[in-house]
Amino acid sequence: MTIRVVIMTVSDGVAAGRREDGGGPACEEALRASGIAHEIVSREILPDDRQLIARAIRMTAYSRHADLIVLTGGTGVAPRDRTPEAVREAVEFEIPGLAEKMRLETGRDFPAAYLSRQVAGVRDQTLILALPGSPRGAADCLRSIVDLLPHVISLVRGEKSEHPPKA
Repeated sequence: MTIRVVIMTVSDGVAAGRREDGGGPACEEALRASGIAHEIVSREILPDDRQLIARAIRMTAYSRHADLIVLTGGTGVAPRDRTPEAVREAVEFEIPGLAEKMRLETGRDFPAAYLSRQVAGVRDQTLILALPGSPRGAADCLRSIVDLLPHVISLVRGEKSEHPPKA
């Protein structure tokens, strides 16, 4: 199975051209280094606008051209960080264990990781992940769950899937 991936960077600064996108490329590199079969079908940059983010998620899931939407940015506690709320507005159900695993794995070496509000959920047959905007945080979170992605995406597609091997 090749996982079709859309990466959405959520940042007012990046969207306005004031900052370079670090989170999106870090997610691409983490996926490449993982060895799982995937294809980046689209890269988007969005401002920290809850309604715009939720709409982009819904439209991408509705189009069925992605199995996985990775959002990077807007998961902190700053006033404009509202990506988790946008994701919750767009998904049909959450998969809290994925977010819990991300925080557990990354919080061991970086206690501030517990301030990040990662979210994982499903809309139609698309898995949606909201990750931190920092390149290291986004990549570390993605690496912490990457071995589960083929399994969960198969299940979301309605396919039978063997449980991933014990690490």
